[in-house]
Amino acid sequence: MQHDGPDDLKGQVIAITGASAGVGRATALAAAARGASLLLMARSPAALEDVARQARALGVSVEIAPLDVSDAEAVRLAARRGEQALGPIDVWINSAMVTVFSPIARLAPEEVAQVTGVTYLGSVHGVLAALDVMRGRGRGVIVQVGSALAYRGIPLQAPYCAAKHAVRGFLDSLRAELIHEGSGIKVSEVHLPAVNTPQFDWARAHTDRRPKPVGAIHAPEVAADAILTAARHPRREYWLGASTAQTILGQSVAPQLMDRLMARMAWEGQFTDETFPPGYQDNLFHTVEGPHRTEGRFSRAQQSTAPLVAGGLARMAVIAAGAAGFAGLGLLIGGFIG
Repeated sequence: MQHDGPDDLKGQVIAITGASAGVGRATALAAAARGASLLLMARSPAALEDVARQARALGVSVEIAPLDVSDAEAVRLAARRGEQALGPIDVWINSAMVTVFSPIARLAPEEVAQVTGVTYLGSVHGVLAALDVMRGRGRGVIVQVGSALAYRGIPLQAPYCAAKHAVRGFLDSLRAELIHEGSGIKVSEVHLPAVNTPQFDWARAHTDRRPKPVGAIHAPEVAADAILTAARHPRREYWLGASTAQTILGQSVAPQLMDRLMARMAWEGQFTDETFPPGYQDNLFHTVEGPHRTEGRFSRAQQSTAPLVAGGLARMAVIAAGAAGFAGLGLLIGGFIG
């Protein structure tokens, strides 16, 4: 991964949604360590204050905005107030998400609506807020935290997969419009593999056993480094981890085979042997005021490195090689949750 130095973000103002836990929290602390001032958004005021305290200890300015990203006006106002306090926002990072682990037949319409409202519309609202403050200056970077699931749906996570697909389509339209305008605003997506975050500790689930990441699990700090690389060096897409590249390219070449692989391997692969603890609470509709951590409960299994490639370069390499590298499609199941 490209890393310019310990102070390569000094003087930058970075806004992050979903900053209270997981990838968003890891990104906030990594950006603070590299000198960026921060506007942090999430639902839990207490969790945001905790992240802000850690970031300020690194010598940077931090503003928090407790909000739900499904509220477009709240996100827009947070961006404007953040600029009043910190200065012009240079980078906007969309990381907020919720999910439901469930067969489609057991989903309630309101659950699908909530995942859509946070994971898809929350990203749209972030983009609109970023454009609201960036467009007049004609510069800035919008970084979307994506997933291999933005290209390939898997069983038990249909609403989340659909939301990630939808965000990708929305950003395709945005890029074309910015090019048409001659704007200097850049848009980058970072598609992640499996990451060890608390989503597996508090996601809603209509299953008997607790969920887990599929395949090789990566530390949240690995994702954070990739996201900040996109902030400093925006490319259309970045793919983090070999499994992400395999999944995206495999879906492009052999979607029917991928259907069968998902049916055979991705169902059981998302379960641990654990049952849910008594009093289990999920965060679908309300924040869970438990420990908002960077890591989830799979730290012993997580990897601390992963390859990061620009998506366009990966596609060109495959075309140049005649797509000969797909003999290992059986490995594609690794790392679908990002």
